[in-house]
Amino acid sequence: MDGRSPVMSAAFAPLSDSGRADMVVRRVAEAVTIGLMAEGEQLPSESDLACQLGVANGTVREALAILREQGLVETRRGRNGGSFIRNPEEGLTRIHQARLRELGISELRDLGDEQFAVSGTAARFAAERAPSDLAKSLDRLITVLRKAESPAERRKADARFHIEVAVATQSVRLTRLEVRLQAELGPLLWLPGGDGPDASAFADQHHEILVAIMAGDAAEARRLAEEHTIAGARHLVRTHLRLTDA
Repeated sequence: MDGRSPVMSAAFAPLSDSGRADMVVRRVAEAVTIGLMAEGEQLPSESDLACQLGVANGTVREALAILREQGLVETRRGRNGGSFIRNPEEGLTRIHQARLRELGISELRDLGDEQFAVSGTAARFAAERAPSDLAKSLDRLITVLRKAESPAERRKADARFHIEVAVATQSVRLTRLEVRLQAELGPLLWLPGGDGPDASAFADQHHEILVAIMAGDAAEARRLAEEHTIAGARHLVRTHLRLTDA
């Protein structure tokens, strides 16, 4: 994966802990969840992935075995073989519904607070540092969110918008934090079955953030991003209460 985009570089940055197989599993699952890797896309070879993540080949091999058991990866043999992404949305939906039901209000508040801090700061720095061509890529993602027909498509467009804003800050740490938050909160926010937010309203909020960023108005960009994360956090709490009541 030479010449990787900043988003993919952040998603597959070297692991900072012991390099356990479950952390490799989490990185791959995050990349699939937020749409950085699509159905049928081939993962790097075991040795390349181990090098990118800074772990042993055996750790990657163990992680791939776990991913196959979970149905997120399939391995093919032969000349064109390798490990390929699968994305069983139905199975993931059951997992995410159960997780949202089990989370307490205080845990949801803590996650919301973290996203409030990260996304607000990212929008502020993006307004100060964003390249001139940022508007084109973000506007495309806003259009994708408006036209998306499935929760998975909305989740991925929403996540990519926030991640691209973080990339525009030119801060690797902020980008990694945003990737992790989108992978953790996005599936809970955009649940199927009518439990997702109003995509049109979210797209309007994205547009307002984009306008502030491109105008170089750091304070306004931060304020709008913070209001946007508050709206998402409130929606999560409402959905959580509805699931627990049910």
